[in-house]
Amino acid sequence: MTALPDWMIPPRPEGWLAEDLDRLPEAPRHTELIDGALVFMLSPQRAWHSRLVTMLTVALMEQAPEGLEVGREMTIRLDERNRPEPDLLVATTPYDPDRTWFAPKDVQLVVEVVSPESAHRDRTVKLRKYAQAGIPHYWCIEDEDGAPVVHVYELDEPTGAYAPAGIFRHALQRELPFEIGLDLDKLTPRKGV
Repeated sequence: MTALPDWMIPPRPEGWLAEDLDRLPEAPRHTELIDGALVFMLSPQRAWHSRLVTMLTVALMEQAPEGLEVGREMTIRLDERNRPEPDLLVATTPYDPDRTWFAPKDVQLVVEVVSPESAHRDRTVKLRKYAQAGIPHYWCIEDEDGAPVVHVYELDEPTGAYAPAGIFRHALQRELPFEIGLDLDKLTPRKGV
């Protein structure tokens, strides 16, 4: 077995902390912190995922009202030991070119596009953690034969958990966190089309 590089060894017995991510220039791009452990995205990203995230970013930026910022692949510092990196987020903080993370209180919507290697984290772990952090809206997007299917969740404040708010195919219309209308079929080309 090959020895780990020094930078991969946690700086303390209880693991990594959120601020440690800003001091790891050697870490691969898209490194997340989940429960004090570094999570690396090492498998190549599928073109479907990349296209969907790009098109959805553009669509949300075009529709977001003034005062909302759409961010792509930025971490959210949920707490001292958790700093996940969603595919997209919508926040109430102004653009800052030096920002490396967002606070949950500023995030209105988190979007995760499910990949085979992230499926468990996106469907269960992040769903629970984003809700516990008080983020009001969560979308989990699945690939259904090349078409995006958006599972929409809203935070149920009395329970502190997400409640399903709909499953959308072909088109998505939402009033929250702002007026959103998406033609889902135009976000990704279908195979063989």
